[in-house]
Amino acid sequence: MKSVPHATSLRRAPVQRRSAERLTRILDACADLLDEVGYDDLSTRAVAQRAGVPIGSVYRFFGNKRQMADALAQRNLERFTARVTERLADATGGGWRDAMDAVLDEYLAMKRTAPGFSLVDFGNQIPVGARHAEPNHRVADRLTDLLSGYIDREPDEDLRRTFLIAVETADTLVHLAFRVAPEGDERVIEEARELLRAYLARVLD
Repeated sequence: MKSVPHATSLRRAPVQRRSAERLTRILDACADLLDEVGYDDLSTRAVAQRAGVPIGSVYRFFGNKRQMADALAQRNLERFTARVTERLADATGGGWRDAMDAVLDEYLAMKRTAPGFSLVDFGNQIPVGARHAEPNHRVADRLTDLLSGYIDREPDEDLRRTFLIAVETADTLVHLAFRVAPEGDERVIEEARELLRAYLARVLD
């Protein structure tokens, strides 16, 4: 079964398998409709119709479409983390360079293929709450926890700040690449990769 967002993003967490599957259908429908109509024209009723569930089922989990988009962003982060973890499990000890390539490549792959990701990704383009919960902080925190052992570094505030700067930089340049070309301009992406390597080499080598 596909992953569902952490319970803190929901009005009520699914307990039974049937409820979890219904939540998955709702989020899948939300993602598809984001690609089709955009966030402004997204509605909970349209999501319910697309998912084939009563409108009450949507409100059982979400108070409004913003909460639904935030849950989709959290699910994206869970799936992104799983993809990076799987990629690094097959890596051959390349240290932080392998880790950086895995993070950037998997982000690009989701940007190109995951429904709704171009609008929501990890929450960047839709307000999702207080400043301390900003999406790039979420991603940097997750990467610090995930990669500290892989690169043999203490997951302290210095490493967290390093990853936050790298995430903010990558986020800006990847968005530029996708404004230049629908599938992401490869020249901009390679420049972003070189910039990240230079920065991380100074900090992590």
